[in-house]
Amino acid sequence: MFQKVLATFGSGGARIDARLLESTAAPGHPLHGEVLLLGGEVDQEIKGLAVTLLARVQVPGDRTEDLPFETRQLVGSEVIRAGQRIRVPFEVPLPWETPVTSVYAKPLTGTAVGVRAELDLAAAVSDPFDADAVAIEPLPAQKRILDALSRLGFTFREAVLEQGRVDGARQQLPFFQEIRFTPSPRFAGVFAQVAVTFLTSAERTDVVLEVTKRVRVSKSGGFGGRGQDFLGMFTVRPDVQWEKQLEDWLDQVARPRGIFD
Repeated sequence: MFQKVLATFGSGGARIDARLLESTAAPGHPLHGEVLLLGGEVDQEIKGLAVTLLARVQVPGDRTEDLPFETRQLVGSEVIRAGQRIRVPFEVPLPWETPVTSVYAKPLTGTAVGVRAELDLAAAVSDPFDADAVAIEPLPAQKRILDALSRLGFTFREAVLEQGRVDGARQQLPFFQEIRFTPSPRFAGVFAQVAVTFLTSAERTDVVLEVTKRVRVSKSGGFGGRGQDFLGMFTVRPDVQWEKQLEDWLDQVARPRGIFD
C-alpha cells in the first residue's frame, strides 16, 4: 500500500524518456522521435501520453513564455505494468510557419523551439518534463533570401519570436519570427536594422522585410525627423534574381522622401 501511495506522488511511479531520431528538421516536414515509457514499482493507469511543440516567444510585459503550437496524442488510457518498458515512436508534423532556429548548422541566437513529452497519470502528480531543443533549418526558398542578404553584406544580429500578427499578411500561428540583420556598410548610414519574417504555406513563401531607418540630424544640430519603419512584402519565385530584387527595394527605401526623412 505504501508503494502505491508513493507512486501517487511521483515516487517510484511510471516515467518517460524522449529522444529525437534526427539532428535537424524543416518547416512543413515531420519530426520523428520516440518516447520510452518505463513502468514504476507498481501497476499504474495512464490517462494519456503526448508530445508537444513549444516556442519561446516574447509576450506583452517584456517577458518570454514557452508557448505550445502543436500537440500529437500518442497513447490513450491504459495500464502500464510495474517494470514494463514500452517504446512509442512518434511523428509530429511541423507547421509551415515553424520558426527557423539554425542556418547551415549554426544556431540562430534568440530563437528556441523544443519538443516535450507529457505523461498524464490517473490520480497522480506528474513531474514536468523538460523540452528537447529542435534544430529547424530553413527551407530552400527561405535560404535563398537569407543567402541574398548575406551576399549583399548584411550580417546576422539576432532572431526573436513575437506574439501577435503581421498586418496584411496570411498567418497561421499566433506568433511570428523576426531574423534581424545589421546593415551592410553601403546602407549603415541610413538603416539601423533590417528584419526578415517568413510566412510560409504549402503553396508559397511570403517574405516580409522591415527596415528601420536611422534618425536624421539636421544641419542646425536638431533632429530632422524620427526613425521610421518600412515594410515590404514579396512572394518567393524561382525565376527572380533575389539579390537584385532586394537591393533595388532597399535603394528605394534609402532615398530621401521629404524634408523630414
